[in-house]
Amino acid sequence: FIALALWGMIMTSLICLRQSDLKSVIAYSSVSHMGLVIAATLIQTPWSTTGAMSLMIAHGLTSSMLFCLANTNYERTHTRTLLVARGLQLILPLMTTWWLLASLTNLALPPSINLVGEMLMITSLLNWDMTTIALTIVTTLVTATYSLYIFLTTQHNKPPTHGHLMPVQTREHLLLSLHAIPALMLIALPKLMLKCEHSLTKTLSCGLKNKIFPRSLPTEYDTLNCYLNTPRTNPLAYSHFQ
Repeated sequence: FIALALWGMIMTSLICLRQSDLKSVIAYSSVSHMGLVIAATLIQTPWSTTGAMSLMIAHGLTSSMLFCLANTNYERTHTRTLLVARGLQLILPLMTTWWLLASLTNLALPPSINLVGEMLMITSLLNWDMTTIALTIVTTLVTATYSLYIFLTTQHNKPPTHGHLMPVQTREHLLLSLHAIPALMLIALPKLMLKCEHSLTKTLSCGLKNKIFPRSLPTEYDTLNCYLNTPRTNPLAYSHFQ
């Protein structure tokens, strides 16, 4: 099932490159990300579970933001076809900034919380089986391709021949800000989602010290390490090894 989830992730990513409808591309990209989430959830390790939760929360904000941007384009151009609704950078420059932010977040550019979730899940997949590195590399490349494809197609090329386009309204900026602010809060304060008191730059190092993902049961290495560091004056401390 893990292999099927990874294969479905690649197939849906390739389908995104063949879509001409803007909302269809965004919808298929969500399906592609959920394939990675399913694969990580099936492994059932603390790192994979936390990474899956992080990516679901982050992608919920990113995908909703992309759908809002697609709707703003549709309200002005009355079409969702990528080849028709193009060249909006010269007409709506402020919306181009939002499109750039959403596209870069969708492809998990640092220091977004999407990157943290994907890194945790990919690390768990590599620990499970090293052959998954090929599938994850292909998926990462295709994800970056269709994310840039959305941005370049809608913002560049020749502007449309519409007579008049409505300017950007304040409510639209407010709506997009309500997506961006929680994402920035998760970057600055990962303790809202992870069991860590540090900033994002110290999150991975905190995880290596088992502060993010404490093990519920001690392993044999932990028991032996505890035995070696315990004074021999207490016979109960090393009676387990006798």
